[in-house]
Amino acid sequence: MTDGPIRVLICEDQQLIRAGYVAVLGAQQDMEVVGQATNGREALTEIGRLRPDVVVMDIQMPLLDGIEVTRRVAGPGAATPAKVLVVTTFNVGQYVYDALRAGASGFLLKDAPLDELAAGVRTVARGESLLSPAVTRTLIGRYADRLQPAAPAGGPLDRLAPRELEVLKLIAGGLSNAEIAAELVLGVETVKTYVSRILTKLDLRDRVQAVVLAYRTGLVSAAG
Repeated sequence: MTDGPIRVLICEDQQLIRAGYVAVLGAQQDMEVVGQATNGREALTEIGRLRPDVVVMDIQMPLLDGIEVTRRVAGPGAATPAKVLVVTTFNVGQYVYDALRAGASGFLLKDAPLDELAAGVRTVARGESLLSPAVTRTLIGRYADRLQPAAPAGGPLDRLAPRELEVLKLIAGGLSNAEIAAELVLGVETVKTYVSRILTKLDLRDRVQAVVLAYRTGLVSAAG
């Protein structure tokens, strides 16, 4: 995360929604809306030109959808992967699954309060993955078998200490590091250390894969 304001690019084809994002994010003291894109091709151009810290990405855009844009700018082939926060409707689970595979850093629902959008941008800018709890339960639970990261047989969660398992459960619930710290009465830096250990021990890329593994192994379930 840079020392200056978080530079945000908003990619959204609906003018009213886009204007709302610009108003809310532009009013944050720690953020700067550096550009807007109304279709996927424009999004690709602006991401390459502006190099924003966070891209707020709609999935259903004309010319090139948000999933393909995310794949190109945040997927394995991207030279300098962008941090993409997908904002989606609740009933497009397959699209969000595809975006997750494409390399998105996080997901929020379009009907979430706008202050959650600002918080989500900050989370993604810090290099953390963000999953709305509602999206986590309905989407990740449904697609966990297809999203399962490669892991050796023999119970990968056995590698974790009891406290690390607690932290993983809370990650899977969509909690941020600060929220986990409050829940477990720990310092935020201590939680960051636990998260790092969990990812290393389980050979996972990021928090999104940790959530997937938690559902896949039955540590948590979509039913709650």
